Amino acid sequence: MKRIASGLLIVALLAGACSRKGGGGVKLRTDADSAAYVLGMNVGVNLLRMDSTLNIEAVCRGIRDVAAGNPHFTMDEARTFYLRYVNYLLPEKALAYEEQFLADIAKSNRAYARTSSGVTYTVDELGDQDPQSIPSSDRDSVSLRWVIRTADGVDRYSSYERGDTIRAALSELRPGVRESVKLIGKGGRIEAWLPAKEAYGASGDEKLGIGPNATLYYEIELVEVDKWNARR
Repeated sequence: MKRIASGLLIVALLAGACSRKGGGGVKLRTDADSAAYVLGMNVGVNLLRMDSTLNIEAVCRGIRDVAAGNPHFTMDEARTFYLRYVNYLLPEKALAYEEQFLADIAKSNRAYARTSSGVTYTVDELGDQDPQSIPSSDRDSVSLRWVIRTADGVDRYSSYERGDTIRAALSELRPGVRESVKLIGKGGRIEAWLPAKEAYGASGDEKLGIGPNATLYYEIELVEVDKWNARR
């Protein structure tokens, strides 16, 4: 509650940054105005990072109403609604968008198929189909090269650029990756779109620059398979 309240009070200081026509409120005639504008830019950047679909006019209306002492919500109502929006409405909205996004990929390209978990994939090269060359148990170990890319086309990791190979037991990999490599054999290649729940989920991965609830694209090359039953 204190965090929301203090946040709204800070935003209230920016009332002049939003005119009733959505622009021109800051004249930049003084250093103070310029500083206020820069502060407004920072608020705008942070808000857009939270949700790029935000209605800017509604944001400005909230700022003006708080500054005028006549907000649409009480502070308790604002907290209740915001927590509901963040914890329920926003994830549901992201999930619906993701489902439509993946369905459109499969519909627009017949080379793609979908699993029951939502992983949307196409096999570029099937690889060796000998049972000992296909991972089937989460105890099996694999060597992989991959590219991880966000839905907006930004590469977050590339084994080819780094010149490395990932070696791990299947149980250590993300669910969608485990599912993908089980579809190919040693030497195989697969392209797969992973729903957020099959990738990094709501937590994301700060180190890789992957945000919460991110739909990810993987290019995976299965270099080697070490079957658990072969080591027993």
